[in-house]
Amino acid sequence: MPGYSTDKDKVLSRLRRIEGQVRGLQRMVDEDQYCIDVLTQISAATKALQAVALELLEDHLEHCVSEALTAGGAEAELKVKEASAAIGRLVRS
Repeated sequence: MPGYSTDKDKVLSRLRRIEGQVRGLQRMVDEDQYCIDVLTQISAATKALQAVALELLEDHLEHCVSEALTAGGAEAELKVKEASAAIGRLVRS
């Protein structure tokens, strides 16, 4: 079961809001809005996605990784490597 299961509705709500922001961006471009205004909204959508990603990562660490560490063994090592790779991807984005 994913770590975000208890907050699934909240995560989905945030993603729907971001989806609305992206549709708004499409509309802005379609309506030939000023470049800086579009870029400002892109920045806001990017920050919103990053916030969701950090929340999901925190849930993953608190649930999936924590449980694997408690159990120990190869699964624990795999979950730590998996989390490290996810953190690396977030840092590079």
